[in-house]
Amino acid sequence: MALNDATTLPKETPMKTKKIINRGEDAVDEMLDGILLAHGAILARADHPRAIVARHGPREGKVGLMIGGGSGHEPTFVGFVGKGLADAAAIGNVFASPPPDPALACATAIDRGAGVLFMYGNYAGDVMNFDMAAEMAAMDDIEVRTVLTTDDIASAPRDEAAKRRGVAGNFFIFKAAGAACDRMLSLDEVERLARHANARTYTMGVALAPCSLPHTRVPNFELGPDEMEIGMGIHGEPGIERGPLQSADQITDAMMDRILDEMQAAPGDRVAVLVNSLGSTPLMELYIMNRRVQARLSGAGLETHATWVGNYCTSLEMAGASITLMHLDDELTPLIDHPCECAMFRVVA
Repeated sequence: MALNDATTLPKETPMKTKKIINRGEDAVDEMLDGILLAHGAILARADHPRAIVARHGPREGKVGLMIGGGSGHEPTFVGFVGKGLADAAAIGNVFASPPPDPALACATAIDRGAGVLFMYGNYAGDVMNFDMAAEMAAMDDIEVRTVLTTDDIASAPRDEAAKRRGVAGNFFIFKAAGAACDRMLSLDEVERLARHANARTYTMGVALAPCSLPHTRVPNFELGPDEMEIGMGIHGEPGIERGPLQSADQITDAMMDRILDEMQAAPGDRVAVLVNSLGSTPLMELYIMNRRVQARLSGAGLETHATWVGNYCTSLEMAGASITLMHLDDELTPLIDHPCECAMFRVVA
């Protein structure tokens, strides 16, 4: 059959992915049920099914720390709720901001008279809904401050850093803010240290294959079988460079070059390191990357103070990884070392 401009070929139906779920629309609530059953000694629900609070976090005179965002990034956000870290998390649908109601329920549950700090990634839906929750909390005489996380250096140029997204660097930024709260510092001081932590945290990611949402089970972007994309966001936002798949050392170098250039650390400075899986990348590959990260840091004369490797901020089953460095100083180091216990990890004294 000859084809002409009026002829339309049938569009190929994307292949459905496999997931261990019941119904896609129930996945988030059933996940939260399972987390609470597994970690009930640490976590509880507030007065909303999507508002998760720490059993041993809030106390009189302590600034409350609330984090939150869409599901699909576990252990971010719910996994970072616990003693010495976040006091509560408002949870949205997969890759979607929580509405104001669970955020308000969190703020009400953790307010102990010293104010509440809201922390979340810099995404338009989150900003709109959490700002609404802050206004509602103010009507109940709860003082709320907000600090956005902006560690994704691929998402905007350096002179527009305020437009950057918050990604895996949330791990370090929330850790520092939670420690400041646990030390019973004032709301002014907690806010200052949270902003300081954010300003000294740098993340770069690489994607190798897409993820799929539970309710569609269709890949949310396309990458060729031999392609990778540097700088892709945790929801599939476009990165800064797409090309042929390279070796682990080459990929790590491409990411570290940009991070080190941004960080502008001097020889002898200390860093904390996170090598993070985006979901399906196994520990073997992450530790291969960490080997190269540590070589690059050593070559730059930098001291590694602490290292975490594993799944800390994922994108469902996306294949890929991210590297985060926090440029430590005398204020941030004790906050990163401060003891905490949440559902997904602990730091001991």
